[in-house]
Amino acid sequence: MLILILGVALWWAAHLSKRLAPGLRARLGRGGVAGLLALSVVLMIFGYRMADGPWWWGASAPVKGINNLLVLVGFYLFAAAGMKTRITARMRHPQLTGFALWAFAHLLPNGDLPSFVLFGGLLVWALVEMAVINRAQPVWTPPAGPFPVRKEVMAAVGAVLVLLVVGLIHRWLGYNPFGG
Repeated sequence: MLILILGVALWWAAHLSKRLAPGLRARLGRGGVAGLLALSVVLMIFGYRMADGPWWWGASAPVKGINNLLVLVGFYLFAAAGMKTRITARMRHPQLTGFALWAFAHLLPNGDLPSFVLFGGLLVWALVEMAVINRAQPVWTPPAGPFPVRKEVMAAVGAVLVLLVVGLIHRWLGYNPFGG
């Protein structure tokens, strides 16, 4: 469990350093921060796979369906943020909101302590990150249009394709996200 906790903590530190420790982040540079984030992902993956803890509930077909819908919306918001679709004019943090939805969705079918540490830790990070950004930059100017329908469709299709690929990778790793 310690490796998992270290991975989540390193993820938090590397991301929050931009606003909470800008001098340190500047000394690390882009490569250093990218390296810390890559290390945090490796620690989270290996830590999660090695971690053990109590189970409170398991996945069911309906819960997996809800999970998949929330993950799909999360992937759409992530894509929409990069493409500056219409929703980005109404939502200040579409990428972080999408990430938070992804993390929350993973808590639904995974009722065990390692999942709470990983996905709960990442969910709380996304919410804290939004609050830190809002505090540092209280004034937000939403992007102005036009918002071509083509971009909306591309973001939606991209989200579906990413969901399918990620689902196939989950199946390959031994986790079936598409059924009971």
